Amino acid sequence: MATVTPPAPAPRPDHIVRGTTERAAPFVLAASILAALLAASSAPTPLYPHYQDVWDLSALTITVVFSAYSLTLLLALLTTGALSDHLGRRPVLVGTLLVEAASMVLLASADGAGALIAARILQGAATGAATSAAGAALLDLEDPRRPGRPALTNSIAPVAGMAAGVLASTLLVRFAPAPTVTVYLMLAVLFAAQAVAVTFTTETARPHPGALRSLRPRLAVPPPARRALLAAGTAVVAIWALGGFYSSLGPALVHLVAPDAVQAAGGMVFFTLTAAATLTVWTLRRTAPNTAATRGSLAVVPATALTLSGLHGAGLPAVYGGAALAGVAFGAVSQGALRMTLASLDAQDRAATLAAYYVLSYLSMSLPAIAAGAATQHYGLRTAAHAYAIAAALLAVAALAALTVSRRGAAHPTHNDLP
Repeated sequence: MATVTPPAPAPRPDHIVRGTTERAAPFVLAASILAALLAASSAPTPLYPHYQDVWDLSALTITVVFSAYSLTLLLALLTTGALSDHLGRRPVLVGTLLVEAASMVLLASADGAGALIAARILQGAATGAATSAAGAALLDLEDPRRPGRPALTNSIAPVAGMAAGVLASTLLVRFAPAPTVTVYLMLAVLFAAQAVAVTFTTETARPHPGALRSLRPRLAVPPPARRALLAAGTAVVAIWALGGFYSSLGPALVHLVAPDAVQAAGGMVFFTLTAAATLTVWTLRRTAPNTAATRGSLAVVPATALTLSGLHGAGLPAVYGGAALAGVAFGAVSQGALRMTLASLDAQDRAATLAAYYVLSYLSMSLPAIAAGAATQHYGLRTAAHAYAIAAALLAVAALAALTVSRRGAAHPTHNDLP
């Protein structure tokens, strides 16, 4: 298995804690924040069938609820993605975690689609600002004796968080007396506790002027990261689009294939994807980033074919198998692409570059999901699923071509690239 030598850590501000023990607690806290944010993002997935039944919502409305969060998160990333580079990680995280807790309270008290969409919009705004700050804090806390750990954590924490959120919500749907309230109140308490914990940590960034100017919507990506995103971007689009399909319409797909399946089966299909993604990120942590992204792209085509076979007689095992294979693709591509993007960044570029990566990711997750919801409304879920799978497979093929060209370019540098 090919390995990659992690880049040397970028210089950190003089006031950052340097002891391994002193660095460990804030690192774990930042990782837990990133995981909790993504757990909250996926927690509604097992509840969508309940919302549909109780409030008589259409598939299009469900994808609008899902995409309201993603699109607001995108806007937040475009405007506040670099804010923690200027104000510091700590004030941004404290404020956004409190807003995140408030959005959980609104979700718990929602009584219709309108309230659900409003709560998801607030959640998306808070998550967009918090994810880039938490991810950048992880990079700030790089331990020279454990190089590459922040990039790995930035890859594994989101998918592990999504898996945990779906699993907890699914179990609460099955066993809790008030599933649409309990999971959100638990998350609200968690976010409030994390906000308090952040106030006791040492600031890891060096605040500098320009905070207001940084709020202008823009994507600031340094040239090395830009080249990596161009090489792996199509693969990122393919796997996040698949994630959006399983997250928003996965429960409906399970119900279509097996109408008599228990309600929890719908939520577990997205858990299968995210759990497989988490294991893949860890398994391929020492694989060269381009190789990992290439292998993930290869897995997209059989993943979509296996999922579609569930609609042609293979049943739920094929749907779950396709979700697991899609999770392998998701984990391999996301960690490979993220490591390629973060390979050599100065401290002042970290939050903004992470924001750009998440913009691409969530745009790929939300817009295709909206299109799938609209197609489901007009042509049915079966037709929409076939069109979605074919589009994802074509994107994966294009991604393989781009990654192959990138790898050949790295192996045979041009004259301008030579030292």
